[in-house]
Amino acid sequence: MRTGNEPSTARSPLRLRCGLAVFGLVCAAAGTAAFAVAGRVGWAVACGLLLLVTVVDLTVIIRHIRQGPHYQPGRDVPPYEPVHEGKPRH
Repeated sequence: MRTGNEPSTARSPLRLRCGLAVFGLVCAAAGTAAFAVAGRVGWAVACGLLLLVTVVDLTVIIRHIRQGPHYQPGRDVPPYEPVHEGKPRH
């Protein structure tokens, strides 16, 4: 019997985020190259900035994946209830 209030099959979405970031990386690189070849400097710079943001995001995602799972309390540890400020309600 579970005592926690979180889903029993919760999983990290990091691999999905990684796939979406790679897709964004490819699209941003293609957009930067296409706009640069077409002579649209403004759009090429915008896609280049998006490419930079995507690379940073992908770096953070890969770092989190390599860190591995973090400590999660077992089933014998009850969940923490939020602290209520002020007078208790009855």
